Amino acid sequence: MDNSHKVVIIGSGPAGLTAAIYAARANLAPLVIEGEPSSTSDQPGGQLMLTTEVENFPGFPDGILGPELMDRMRQQAIRFGATLRTDRVTRVDFSERPFRVWIGDEELRSDAVIIATGAQSLMLGLESEQRLLGHGLSTCATCDGFFFRNHEIAVVGGGDSAAEEALFLTKFASKVILIHRRRELRASKILQDRVFANPKIEILWDHVVVDLLGDTKLEGAVVRDVVTGEEQKLAVSGLFVAIGHRPNTDLFKGVLDMDDAGYLLTSHGTRTNVEGVFACGDVQDHVYRQAVTAAGSGCMAAIDAERWLEAMAHAAR
Repeated sequence: MDNSHKVVIIGSGPAGLTAAIYAARANLAPLVIEGEPSSTSDQPGGQLMLTTEVENFPGFPDGILGPELMDRMRQQAIRFGATLRTDRVTRVDFSERPFRVWIGDEELRSDAVIIATGAQSLMLGLESEQRLLGHGLSTCATCDGFFFRNHEIAVVGGGDSAAEEALFLTKFASKVILIHRRRELRASKILQDRVFANPKIEILWDHVVVDLLGDTKLEGAVVRDVVTGEEQKLAVSGLFVAIGHRPNTDLFKGVLDMDDAGYLLTSHGTRTNVEGVFACGDVQDHVYRQAVTAAGSGCMAAIDAERWLEAMAHAAR
C-alpha cells in the first residue's frame, strides 16, 4: 500500500467528508481516516450518526436521517476518488514535511493534513442515554427543537449554552424546565435576565437527572434534589443536555495551538499555526456547531489546502 499522500483528512463527519469531496475533485486523491465505530469520540460519520431526522440541512425539504446523510456524503467522496479507511489515528508528527500520521504502527506521510475530528457533547453518564439519544434525548435545540411543538420538555445545565437552548426552545415547547444542580446559574447576566423573564421557563434548582424513562422514546426523567436526596419524576417528552462540549483534540496537544477549552485555533480561513495543517468543523468551531457550517468549513479547508499545495509546488520550481 502506498503510504505517501498529497492530503490526509482526519475525521469523517460533515466537515471531513466535504473536505474529501472538494479535495478529490481537485485531483488530490485524499485519504480519509474515518475513525472507529466503537469509539464515542471519533466514530465514522461524526455526531450525525447519533441523530435521527435532520430537517435543517439544505436540499432535503422532507428531512433525512442523519446516518443516511453521512452515507450519501461518503459515497460522493468515494465517487470522486477519495479513499476512506475505518481506522483511528494514534499519533502525529507535524514538525517537518511531509507530515507523519500513524495508525497503530503504520506510518503514513502527507504533504498536507486536514483535521476534522469534531467535538462530542458532554453527557450525563446514564446507561439510558445510549438507548434514547435521538428519541427524545438531544444535545442540540437548533437541530431538534421543532419536533417538540407544544410539548413539555427539559434542559439540563446552567451555563450560557443551557440558557440559550432553553430560550430557543420556548419558541416551540409549551413549557421548558431548566434543571440545574446549583442554586444559581453560571450563564451571563443578560441571558439570566431573559430566562427569568420568560414565562415558559421554570427553573428546577439544586437538582440532577438520575434516570431517563422509556424504552424506544423518552417518556420522562427522574430527578434528585441534591440537598434533600428526594426524587421525583418529570413528565417530559424531550430532554436537552447542555452541559458543554469537548473537542476531540487530545491527539494534537502540544502540537497545535488551541484555546483554553481545547478547540483548535485557526486564522485566514482554516489555517492552524503549522503551515500545511488545516482544521475545520466542530474541532475549531464552538459557536455554531451545525452540520451545514461544518460542511462549509470543510469546503474551505480543502480549498485552502489545494492553494497552499499549489503555492508550495510553484515555489519549488
